[in-house]
Amino acid sequence: MSDTLIASLARLPVSLGDIEAAASVLAGFVKRTSFECSRTLSDITGASVWLKFENLQFTASFKERGALNRLSALSADERRQGVIAASAGNHAQGVAHHAARLSIPATIFVPVGTPTVKIENTRRHGATVIEAGATLEEAAGLAVDHGRKERLTFIHPYDDPLVIAGQGTIALEMLAAVPDLEVLLVPIGGGGLISGIAVAAKTLKPGIEIIGVQAALYPSMYNLIKGQQLPMRGDTLAEGIAVKAPGAITSGIVRALVDDIVLVTETEIEQALSLLIKIEKTVTEGAGAAALAAVLADEGRFEGRSLGLVLSGGNIDTRLLSSVLTRQLAREGRLSRLRFDIVDRPGQLATVLTALSKSGANIVEVSHQRIFTDLPAKAVLLEVVIETRDRSHLASTVAALRAANIDVDVGGH
Repeated sequence: MSDTLIASLARLPVSLGDIEAAASVLAGFVKRTSFECSRTLSDITGASVWLKFENLQFTASFKERGALNRLSALSADERRQGVIAASAGNHAQGVAHHAARLSIPATIFVPVGTPTVKIENTRRHGATVIEAGATLEEAAGLAVDHGRKERLTFIHPYDDPLVIAGQGTIALEMLAAVPDLEVLLVPIGGGGLISGIAVAAKTLKPGIEIIGVQAALYPSMYNLIKGQQLPMRGDTLAEGIAVKAPGAITSGIVRALVDDIVLVTETEIEQALSLLIKIEKTVTEGAGAAALAAVLADEGRFEGRSLGLVLSGGNIDTRLLSSVLTRQLAREGRLSRLRFDIVDRPGQLATVLTALSKSGANIVEVSHQRIFTDLPAKAVLLEVVIETRDRSHLASTVAALRAANIDVDVGGH
């Protein structure tokens, strides 16, 4: 270990000792999730890809590690008074679950418009949920004010040494299982997860590379560390890491210990999420798929190296998941929309459908449009959604239609 790294670690508010102490607190109450090598993903990327399945925690997220470590440090009076937190999802459930288990009253502020499923999941753990504030930042401010009035202890989602230490226990488990890991790829929102992991990993194995991954729509830590001013806007699939202002404590740790931060696009996140379902049969949320998205986006950088990827959470709305999977089918040429301008007379639809059937395409949906179209009055816009095996099957299907003198326009892929 270099003198520079030793000095950096010594100045930080979280140490390996703190993380090891957190591991003792968590033992028996937080799942020691599996850490598995994916042979198929390794073959695809040319790297040795190991996956840390934090999406399989009881609350489907790593967040309960930090929440439990922080809750366990409360005094008897603080436990009686209760705790308060602000979250739109994973942190809320982690706090609510372990507060209930420890008989600590918990109040959670969520932004107005938070999906009902997340609110109900939090309430199911026994917490009082208050919808307030247009954004998570506003909700957090209101939670702090409410907590001050009611003498409730605020449990920060990431900018707290005890929370950071709890998240760092993930690195202890990864390196204990696979000591020869060369790179850890970790999603970054506020920075609590990567901060804890970086402290543990760099202390135990100074030469290991730590790479943070952020959604390109919310590059807050990336901007801060790299001195950039990229915009932060829009709805990202990785809402779990859509944080506009990273923590003060976490920013210092990231600056000292994290080797690089990379950005991934929405399409890259969607593709990684779909691939994890297809290959590993595991469901992640957008943030949980971010690390794999980074590897797939730059395979040459990681080729031949041993990688540890944190699948940070699995709380994704089922309708959103359905949309992501369907969009991926379209990208792969397995689901396509064909448009036909046909004459409005009997037999024309049958001709098209017969040609599609002969090509082996599965017809998913058919729609006629006679009214809202610029076509002549005796014409009909026919749209057919078909399922094909892959792009080559789609190409052969389109070729067969055109060989039968059926004019077709291909869209939706």
